[in-house]
Amino acid sequence: MNQSYPSWLKQRAELTPGRLAIKTDEVDLTFWELYQRVQLQIKQLVALNVKKGEHVGVLMKNSVEMIESIHAIFSIGAVAVLLNNRLTRKEIAWQLSDVQAKHLICHEEFLFQVDEEINVIIVEKLHKKSSLETDYLMEGYKTDQVATIMYTSGTTGHPKGVMQTFGNHWSSSIGSALNLGINSDDRWLLSVPLFHISGLSILFRSVIYGIGIVLFERFNAEKMNRAIMEDGVTIVSVVTTMLNQMLDKLGNEKYPETFRCMLAGGGPVPRGVLEKAIERKIPVFQTYGMTETASQIVTLSPEYSIKKLGSAGKPLFSCQMKIMKDGEDCSAYQEGEILVKGPNITKGYWKRDEATQKAFTEGWFHTGDQGYIDEDGFLFVLDRRSDLIISGGENVYPAEIENVLLSHQAVVDAGVIGIDDEKWGQVPYAFIVSNRTISHDQLLMYCQNNLARYKVPKGITFLDELPRNASNKLLRRKLKEFLK
Repeated sequence: MNQSYPSWLKQRAELTPGRLAIKTDEVDLTFWELYQRVQLQIKQLVALNVKKGEHVGVLMKNSVEMIESIHAIFSIGAVAVLLNNRLTRKEIAWQLSDVQAKHLICHEEFLFQVDEEINVIIVEKLHKKSSLETDYLMEGYKTDQVATIMYTSGTTGHPKGVMQTFGNHWSSSIGSALNLGINSDDRWLLSVPLFHISGLSILFRSVIYGIGIVLFERFNAEKMNRAIMEDGVTIVSVVTTMLNQMLDKLGNEKYPETFRCMLAGGGPVPRGVLEKAIERKIPVFQTYGMTETASQIVTLSPEYSIKKLGSAGKPLFSCQMKIMKDGEDCSAYQEGEILVKGPNITKGYWKRDEATQKAFTEGWFHTGDQGYIDEDGFLFVLDRRSDLIISGGENVYPAEIENVLLSHQAVVDAGVIGIDDEKWGQVPYAFIVSNRTISHDQLLMYCQNNLARYKVPKGITFLDELPRNASNKLLRRKLKEFLK
């Protein structure tokens, strides 16, 4: 059954118009004020020929304007394509072309990353007033209607557009609410990027729950702690590196008792960090999720954070999980692939029918991640898609970097692995075989021109040949032996 929803923002503005929607350093907006501002932007986008059903790229930084743009795109009935503003011009151009975007809404500072062949709407140049006095009739939503598309790197090195429906986002919000609970005075501190599912999911929860967002353009540990202390923040979404920095800056201070949840994703939180959090009575909820699951799908409650150290927890309500190996269900502690099922899982990849079919078996989504479940049903993730590098919460696939290196005329073979890094958790490191003289710095410069900054290798080692097996598969585990 394809259920219908009214516009979430419109209904929230009617239900609780005076509640705080967004708080920034510059402005505080109620849901009614946000609704009025979105109404204005809708009229401006319609005047600029943005139409129902079209794909609209969004290349923006965390801001009130970005939130307004996303809501406006939904209200017109278009699809928001969230673009990582750290990508290069080539990467952004490829994604916009692949997704067949008709328009791009962006902040002026990102214009240098934009190809001229698309209708570019610079948000700073939109008029702040409209001559149209009547409200625009906001489009409602269907459960299976695609709301957003986010690109995620694939193991082949080519990113895939993950289609997320309104039903996916609704189910994710409700599953999280049933796990964490909702208080009318909750405030969610948002400093993770809105172009990531971790950030975008908070936007949906805000309007569905009727709770405020304290919005930061970027992460700053001192400002985060101050917001928790002074701005009534009760929930924060972080990755381990963020949490660690916040604990260091906190010193001997403690958060107020009203603070109730530190939601930690992007990999297991190390024991030392957890112990520091427990000393300060900070409740850390560890999670496991991905773009394809519209945010978290498994969460570990704080009462198990030490008892089940390293676990991501159990599935959210209405979601299921199992471990499989060679087509058979695994028993407790048997390692295999993590499969998940539930209403928050993507309907598939944009224009990638083969990849979509391969990803599902009888409704179960193959995450490609390896893990096991203990005797109590708690998930332990062993490898995020086996070769995946998680650097500061960003997913980096070695194959994508290898493809760029191999596109250089001096490189005949390339291999990339993740190495430990104190600041970012992991960073990529490359090994190459060259057929001519080229310097380490020249190759790094080439990578910088073709890859987002966080994907650029920290270093490069030159080898005579890379370790491969009889079927010519690269043996990444052996590459670590060549590190000096």
